[in-house]
Amino acid sequence: MVETTESVIGDDPIFDRLEDQIKWYDRKSRSAQHIYKRVKVVEILAAAIIPLLAGLNFPHDKLTTAGLGVLITVLEGILHLNQYQQLWSTYRSTCEALKHEKHVYLGKAGPYAGLADPHALLAERVEACVSQEHAQWSSIQQPTGKAQKTNEP
Repeated sequence: MVETTESVIGDDPIFDRLEDQIKWYDRKSRSAQHIYKRVKVVEILAAAIIPLLAGLNFPHDKLTTAGLGVLITVLEGILHLNQYQQLWSTYRSTCEALKHEKHVYLGKAGPYAGLADPHALLAERVEACVSQEHAQWSSIQQPTGKAQKTNEP
């Protein structure tokens, strides 16, 4: 009797973990992308308004122009601090790698070809992918060695 894919993966905690991680990385990638793009659109609009105000004799144009400049600086600082573009890219890459792993596993191809029970290999490969992303995230969050050296007495 040949088992269907659904019956094989229905009670598989390893495959459930894979699915959960794909959903998490997909959701976080989309969220970081939306935040990044929204902030950038506001920055672009603010930057475009500054020369327009300079060309018009708008009352309080100096204060408005200065406020827009401050807004751009604050938004760029938030983007730099939270690194939404980097997170978007990293989370999307991890999500796509996990999707690839899922399809190779379901197709019993690549490293899964010919294995009687590929569950252990799937678990190792999924966890390696997630661990690699965590390590990359940690390295991004830590200050660079150069910045650490300049802060030392």
